[in-house]
Amino acid sequence: MLLISCEQPKSLASNIASKISDLKQEVPLESQKMPVIISYHLDSISTSEEVDSFQNRFSEDAKKIIFALNRIDPDRIKAGSVMVIPDTITENFLDYSPFPQTFEMLEKIPKTVLISRRVQAFGLYEEGRLIRWGPVSSGKRSTPTPAGLNYGNYKAKRKISTVDESWIMPYYFNFMNYHGVGVHQYSMPGYPASHACVRLYREDAMVIYDWAQQWQLSPGGREILKNGTPFMVYGDYDFEKPVPWLGLVENYNSNYLTAEEMGILKDYVDLYFKDPKNFELPPSSEETLAIPPKEGLETLK
Repeated sequence: MLLISCEQPKSLASNIASKISDLKQEVPLESQKMPVIISYHLDSISTSEEVDSFQNRFSEDAKKIIFALNRIDPDRIKAGSVMVIPDTITENFLDYSPFPQTFEMLEKIPKTVLISRRVQAFGLYEEGRLIRWGPVSSGKRSTPTPAGLNYGNYKAKRKISTVDESWIMPYYFNFMNYHGVGVHQYSMPGYPASHACVRLYREDAMVIYDWAQQWQLSPGGREILKNGTPFMVYGDYDFEKPVPWLGLVENYNSNYLTAEEMGILKDYVDLYFKDPKNFELPPSSEETLAIPPKEGLETLK
């Protein structure tokens, strides 16, 4: 989270605004059918009184949008916070999505999870139609979430981290088996902070837990017969610049997919259709299972 001093809130907010213009900005491609245009402004909260004022002047629905746009938990707002605020509050949460509401290249895939490391957000698609988006906190600089095309493997409503046993990861859904990387509910600080997993709000983690499909394994769990839901991780977060959602103030489309990212996703889609494990299994009398791997394989040592 960006901080400003109590003595000079306006000057630092101005400096931040000037730095935003340095962010790379891309015009969305024509194939991205975007929602209504929303403009934004910066709000600097310099005192505890202004924290209370913020909580009182916005409705619960508006605060939900603001928290998601700033990738933070509600209790992260404090004196010194600088946030991006939409000038218009609509009833459709998808209007604030950095993902297109319809995505032609995903139309032939039943379900797809997109995870953008650059803008710290996820999108859920059903046959190319966006049904949900939300903020994430992906891997920090020293332990980044690996980019690539992966698939939902197994899930657990409560998983204990092997990095630190005090870390409980509710609604965990693994998509990189041997690296122990998955999505799960955890604190959202407003920047990439995890040990490679992708943090989510609790409500979002519950939705993905129920919505995404697991792998199908052979009896005994030694062979993957059918892949689970594809998880496509892409984009590069710039740790040297202001958080990218502040760029919405200068350019409302600065968080949309870039041409380079579109090309990466196209490559992932091509790989998806080349993998026979993404299609219906041939008739078989043997029962297939969606089970976790043997102990130890699912965790990052």
